[in-house]
Amino acid sequence: MTRLSVNINKIATLRNARGGNIPNVAEASRNCERFGAQGVTVHPRPDERHIRYQDVREIRPTITTEFNMEGYPSGPFLELVKEVRPHQVTFVPDAPGTLTSNQGWDAASNKDFLKKVIRHMQSYGIRTSLFVETDTENIKHAGETGTDRVELYTEPYARDYPNNREQAIEPFIKAAEAVGQTGMGLNAGHDLNLDNLSYFSQHMPGLLEVSIGHALIADALYYGLENTIQLYLRQLK
Repeated sequence: MTRLSVNINKIATLRNARGGNIPNVAEASRNCERFGAQGVTVHPRPDERHIRYQDVREIRPTITTEFNMEGYPSGPFLELVKEVRPHQVTFVPDAPGTLTSNQGWDAASNKDFLKKVIRHMQSYGIRTSLFVETDTENIKHAGETGTDRVELYTEPYARDYPNNREQAIEPFIKAAEAVGQTGMGLNAGHDLNLDNLSYFSQHMPGLLEVSIGHALIADALYYGLENTIQLYLRQLK
């Protein structure tokens, strides 16, 4: 079964809109674990507009499920990763002001840089993943960085799914096959939801983990967090 990691950034966005500590993101992460999620994801950005560095420090010791940190491998981010020791770090190529992750790594052009940071993280026993798109040649270059996994950027699939789901999934199937040929593990995320998740997971060979935040937290406003996590888990069975 593909594992579900819940990205709790949007819970921090709600808290930050008012100030104070309601909702409490550490409590939310513990509830995600308690309600059945097999992972918790955070993406602290330089401007700390949602998850803050201190949140990460407070969350890490309170959960036992897999902890995944996403971010651009800047100096401060890497220092935080080394401090809290997540199970997995997912490197994204976001510029500092990017609203949300919207592209994958050009692994060929950044190969030397990525090799260096990946080896550094692996020396601390932290699994690494690179955020990539479906270009199979680029996936081969990603494999040459030494990363343990890649995470496929699924926004194009989610965008095209309502019109032609077979066409939408086709490049992702080819990408998944390319990932398997390199020996890397396969994750996926971005705009997956209750409408498109089941079809995606059923057609992706070797899919280990999906990271879902915005849609899942939005659904929780209607269905409650516990019920929503169960609904997403059912899509992955």
